[in-house]
Amino acid sequence: MSKVTRISMSLPKELLKEFDEVLRYRGYQSRSKGVRDAIKDYIVRYQWMNEMEGERTGTVSVIYDYQTGVIDEIGDIQHKYTEYIDAVMRVPLAGTRFLEILVVRGNIKKIQELTEKMMGLKGVEHVRLTSVSSENASR
Repeated sequence: MSKVTRISMSLPKELLKEFDEVLRYRGYQSRSKGVRDAIKDYIVRYQWMNEMEGERTGTVSVIYDYQTGVIDEIGDIQHKYTEYIDAVMRVPLAGTRFLEILVVRGNIKKIQELTEKMMGLKGVEHVRLTSVSSENASR
């Protein structure tokens, strides 16, 4: 087995509670194994996202807390990337949280930039890009 490095993390109590419930449901015997698997999954998703090329159509889903003031920053990003956004839908969740779904189309590198900028905002809890090729496939 490779050398193991011990780390320390700070997490909101509710997030840790939900994580532990998922681990129990999935039969994990150790929180460390669950964290390792979650990190591996995160890395694979990141690598997959960066391997995409060309014209793509998809969605960017964003969950955020309205009270943090992040809505203005989200709007600024959307304005900067307006040529890649076909539609936006905002859905209220519990409390002050919202789900915003952007329908995107265009060069995937620009769509990835938009996604990364959203991920970096304070008050944004979750961002997910899902896409398919927009280019015609020859049969």
